[in-house]
Amino acid sequence: MPAADAFAEDSPADPPADATADATADPPVLYEVRGPVAHVTMNRPRYRNAQNSAMTYALDDAFYRAAGDPAVKVVVLAGAGGHFSAGHDIGTPGRDAHLPFERRAGLWWDHTGRPGAESRFARESEVYLGMCRRWRELPKPVIASVQGACVAGGLMLAWVCDLIVAAEDAFFADPVVRMGIPGVEYFAHPWAMPPRIAREFLYTGDRMPARRAYEVGMVNRVVPRADLAEETDRLARRIAEMPGFGLALTKRALNQAEDLQGLHTGMDSVFGLHHLAHAHNAETAADSLGGMNVAAMKEAGTR
Repeated sequence: MPAADAFAEDSPADPPADATADATADPPVLYEVRGPVAHVTMNRPRYRNAQNSAMTYALDDAFYRAAGDPAVKVVVLAGAGGHFSAGHDIGTPGRDAHLPFERRAGLWWDHTGRPGAESRFARESEVYLGMCRRWRELPKPVIASVQGACVAGGLMLAWVCDLIVAAEDAFFADPVVRMGIPGVEYFAHPWAMPPRIAREFLYTGDRMPARRAYEVGMVNRVVPRADLAEETDRLARRIAEMPGFGLALTKRALNQAEDLQGLHTGMDSVFGLHHLAHAHNAETAADSLGGMNVAAMKEAGTR
């Protein structure tokens, strides 16, 4: 599923979808260990860290690396540049939704060469819902360090984290109802915020500023932009003082509590509605996104 702002401000509205264009670019994800903290950084700042499949699987590699390193107690997820993530890649030169990747999150078959809804369902079961569920179960605390845009698919990455530290310039939005689609695939909205707030968030598609996100309990801390990295690292190191196995068991207990409150089964049910909307769009509109491209979503979001 898409995001409203998958490009940098000065990018063309519809650049060619050529996955080879990123071939000589920097790695899509950076990994660095500093003491007990692994820092995982999305690294497509030119495109506001829009998530293509290459980035998704690089994130998976980084999380696995952190999970298997006994020296790592806590993981920080961040985005390079001015924005955390503007969501799924729906139009950068590195868009690679048509390419096969080794499946890790489930047993659905490869989506390439499959027709219509079968292709969309198989791919999104793997790279969106499946990957996010997989990362949520990482047995070490993960802290999202969010600045600028955290939109649509960016929300999914922040929501799989245990804690969110936001800069004062951060904003959160899920505008995909404009496409006739009921929110992003990892539908954590009624658990990440109170249900009535989630309704307003989705029904309007408006941006939620960091301070409001803190007020409704979606964000743990709001700090000046200049202090974001330092404050996030300080919190990570404070948590890292706890016993590692104790943290892992506590995280599992909290995840189980959320699942008993309907998180897992709720996502399953909404994922079906999500793909009903895609199929409806494919039959009645220009494409499965309801004919909405990046430029149209950006224009709608500024009215």
